[in-house]
Amino acid sequence: MLNDPYLFGQVAAANALSDIYAVGAKPSFALNLVGFPVRSLPLGYLSEILRGGADKAREAGVDIAGGHTIDDPGPKYGMAVTGFVHPDRLIRKSGGKPGDALFVTKPLGVGVLTTALDQRLASVDLEALVLPVMLQLNRGAARAIERVGAHACTDVTGFGLLGHLHELTWKSGLSARVRLPAVPILPAAERFAARAISTGTQNNLRHLQRWVDWPEETPSEDRVLLSDAQTSGGLLIAVAQEKRDALSAALQEEGCHTWAEIGYLEAGDAGHITVLAD
Repeated sequence: MLNDPYLFGQVAAANALSDIYAVGAKPSFALNLVGFPVRSLPLGYLSEILRGGADKAREAGVDIAGGHTIDDPGPKYGMAVTGFVHPDRLIRKSGGKPGDALFVTKPLGVGVLTTALDQRLASVDLEALVLPVMLQLNRGAARAIERVGAHACTDVTGFGLLGHLHELTWKSGLSARVRLPAVPILPAAERFAARAISTGTQNNLRHLQRWVDWPEETPSEDRVLLSDAQTSGGLLIAVAQEKRDALSAALQEEGCHTWAEIGYLEAGDAGHITVLAD
């Protein structure tokens, strides 16, 4: 996904930390999990990956307590992160209520743009668009939720926006409506959405066919972007209608990269999503 090993380490760490932020917990310590081809890549690359992860963990106030490393044909890096939250303040995916407003705290398109870069369909200048999104911790969004309160939350990663929303609605026993024009998209992502489709995104599109109703003649690019497999994406938040303005203000004050109200939950078939053209 990224050729710079230091940035690769930072993004992997930010991605791992998101699961803790999504449940309203504070990350405390982590274990490094590494697969690395010691016979084909310089060990200096591994040092830079681990340095990137350590710096991002330090930014989050997390201690790296150790880890596990294996010889592997391709470089892989992640973290097993432990965080703490009082049981009464735990935010679950199953807590959504009818009428809840849906917010997302980062733009979509990370998968499309990184795939375009990997396949050399785009110039390396595009990294300047996608890196700030992947590198930003979801700590600010988590703080905003803590201040305002939320019924349900999840992070937007490999299943894409609609895949993770499907999971939230299924577990909450509700359906959802998403306003297509309200969903934030990274600049240039629409340009590559027809050509740079990762395997993960293709799997998402297939899985979501039975769960998502699209407006007639929705461009295939929009279907791809709302199903795009993200790395270190934002949080998807379900909040009571009367708290919409307070959450928006808190997200701004906490310095979130992007945020938008994209739709709402409603009573209906569990897991079903209707995408609206306006």
